[in-house]
Amino acid sequence: MNEFSEKIEVLGSEIFTKHITQTATKPHAPTLVFLHEGLGSIELWKDFPRQLCEATGLEGFLYDRQGYGKSSPMPHEQGTDYMREEAWTILPALLDKADIQDVILIGHSDGGSIALLFAGRYAERVSGVISEAAHVFVEEETIRGIENARMSYQLTNLRSKLASYHGEKTSSLFDFWSKTWLSPGFRNWNIERELENVRCPILAIQGTEDRYGTERQLRSIVDKTTGRAEEFLVYGGSHTPHAHPGDVLPKMVSFIEEIL
Repeated sequence: MNEFSEKIEVLGSEIFTKHITQTATKPHAPTLVFLHEGLGSIELWKDFPRQLCEATGLEGFLYDRQGYGKSSPMPHEQGTDYMREEAWTILPALLDKADIQDVILIGHSDGGSIALLFAGRYAERVSGVISEAAHVFVEEETIRGIENARMSYQLTNLRSKLASYHGEKTSSLFDFWSKTWLSPGFRNWNIERELENVRCPILAIQGTEDRYGTERQLRSIVDKTTGRAEEFLVYGGSHTPHAHPGDVLPKMVSFIEEIL
């Protein structure tokens, strides 16, 4: 198994990507595409993508969204509907440039929402979706969690931790993320209607101690998508379920093997 990184120009921006390749590839197999959270990056996935690729024998693809990690800075007029823009415009263009057609999406938080939106619009390209702590509507728990994160950003070393991943883009990234989710106009954000177009197999994962959302998110994903859907609760898990690989990795591997 090998890894290499490259920057790919997409719609006028440079997107930093990472490929995980196999020595012997499975014919016609989908690629595992990892979509990071609202403050995330390639590096914040740690070693989990490589572990999942090794366990399944599939190749992997990760990228930093624009404004994150090592990609180009965020545009000055980034809209509040950024997840639909990412899922319906940027991600398909990036996958085309990377010559990736068939995918299994693994999305964390915002990345999970983007994965579901992409699967609803581009069903022919998606063999399955694994969502971790995805949001499909705004809850009061989400608002409180982001308010607490903003306080931590001001009073603790959270700013410097994020800066180690995002560099000089950290302030603009955090401001955009927190202000978008806390704005009054965003309270009505909801993608449940789009879930009805998701027909591929779904594994929806959430930690029982998630401070940004409740099990109502899982219920909605399972109830409103039209394909085979399964929920998985990680007991004691936080907003980052894959931080508990002993629980999450075998479940994901089993789900992916069923697809294959």
